[in-house]
Amino acid sequence: MIRPLPAMLLLALSVASAQDTPRARSLPSRKPQARTALLPLKYVGPPTTAAISAGDLMTRLYKFADDSMMGRLAGTPWNDKATDYIASELSRLGLRPAGENGTFFQQPLERSELASAALTVNGNAYEVWKDYAPREQGGGARAYDSASVVFAGTYSDTANYPPSSAIAGKIVLLAFKPGFNGISYSSIDRAQLTARFHDAAAIVVAQLDYVPPGFVDLAYRSSAVRVKHDGPSAPLPSFFYVTNAVAADMMGATLDAATPGQAGRTVRGHTTFRAVVAPGRNVVAVLEGSDPTLKGQYVAIGAHNDHIGFNHAPAEHDSIKALMKIASPQGGEDDPPPAEAGADPAVRKAIDALRKHAPARLDSIYNGADDDGSGTVGVLEIAEAFAHAKARPKRSLLFVFHVGEEEGMLGSGYFVDHPTVARDSIVAQLNIDMIGRGGADDITGKDLQGRLLHGGPGYLQLIGSRRLSTELGDLIEKVNGDRKLGFRFDYSLDANGHSQNIYCRSDHYSYARHGIPIVFFTTGGHADYHQVTDEPQYIDYARAANVSSLVYDAARRIANLDHRIVVDKAKPDPRGGCQ
Repeated sequence: MIRPLPAMLLLALSVASAQDTPRARSLPSRKPQARTALLPLKYVGPPTTAAISAGDLMTRLYKFADDSMMGRLAGTPWNDKATDYIASELSRLGLRPAGENGTFFQQPLERSELASAALTVNGNAYEVWKDYAPREQGGGARAYDSASVVFAGTYSDTANYPPSSAIAGKIVLLAFKPGFNGISYSSIDRAQLTARFHDAAAIVVAQLDYVPPGFVDLAYRSSAVRVKHDGPSAPLPSFFYVTNAVAADMMGATLDAATPGQAGRTVRGHTTFRAVVAPGRNVVAVLEGSDPTLKGQYVAIGAHNDHIGFNHAPAEHDSIKALMKIASPQGGEDDPPPAEAGADPAVRKAIDALRKHAPARLDSIYNGADDDGSGTVGVLEIAEAFAHAKARPKRSLLFVFHVGEEEGMLGSGYFVDHPTVARDSIVAQLNIDMIGRGGADDITGKDLQGRLLHGGPGYLQLIGSRRLSTELGDLIEKVNGDRKLGFRFDYSLDANGHSQNIYCRSDHYSYARHGIPIVFFTTGGHADYHQVTDEPQYIDYARAANVSSLVYDAARRIANLDHRIVVDKAKPDPRGGCQ
């Protein structure tokens, strides 16, 4: 989940930083350097080679996580630009397209757009996007023409909501008071309201007077992406936001004078949406195995190609980096730091230290270099190494670059539900998400008792490696030992009941829920997670290359086994919840 910094804190950091005196940047050479050296903001590397290397990863990542990709958000043309790069590399390497219609692509996403809308109250016709803002609910919108209004109270005052029997078939109207119990205009939970007022004809929140200029166009006119629907969905209550003036017209009086359960006027109107294909693609390729019998089975290797886009409130880059390192060392995994954190002397000192290397610059793009640019380019490196290997493994290799992980594992869920190879032919899935950090100064997560974890030499988290197959978990350990890769595996975040629930939060679980054994490889969290500071210049390319080599060796060993990886643990319900 994206947790942007508070707007006032962003403003304070930007203003304070604008007063700093820029210093000249000392650019290093174009040769990949050690983690302790300062890497450049921009870099064009030499062509990649057959061997997995830090230099190759650096060449790739500076392209894939460049500002020109605008954060690769699913549902935007910039994700298509990023997946064009992936597909071009797979084609160059000679891999076989395994997407839809003979291409490398599978398009799993759609969004809704408004087809028609009207709203009339007491003879007053209101203007869509100005007086009211419809929101698509992900299913058929229930009709509300000629329905009467019932006031349900203030959004955050759930204790005084009227009973379900009083709202069936009616338009539920809720007042909105920002700041009450910490509520902000952006924290309204539509799913929670829909579940609570499931039998209503429509749900209306008087919120539009509290959003900033331009917010309706930015956030409401274009709906969020979702997985393509396979068929019609059960209708849900229509949902829209209105101004206080429209709400008062609905009630015949100001909302301050209304009481929960009070009846209002009859509303005329309708809202209809249509589904359209959204940008954003899975990229799928196959390297065929060498064994005539076993090549019909696949070892899947994957990463997610999307990130979280960009914002419209630029802040000074080094100020954000220093602030998060001190006040929120897990980045977006932590609560946003309070506004006063920007004045902390330790933050100021850290900013000054960063300024010794680079001038102040405003930044608004979430590059996602580690999340999951590092995993994506790691999979490309693995694909290149296999494509140039003297001997191909017996089983085939399935490379899948999933879209929409940040939106709730949309692309991987769609791929496993609509696979382009037989699902039961996938013998294992190796998922790579964030493999470019894990240094001693990174907070990589928490253990089961809530204590902060730190990276260090050889640090790597393994998630899910023995949840379905003991053999698979043992195989990873053996590869590390046999190849003398020197990894120190951390299983802390794979514990049952862990509050961060990492096992359920990346694309591997889309495979695991169908009983396919998985391993999730990650160097864990850090202060730049889901921040504009997750850039290629901060990546540990040597560590990322070592992780990629581990996955390469593990995939080869799995693909050459004389038997399928044994599943000796209970399989989950593929439609059940994840724990």
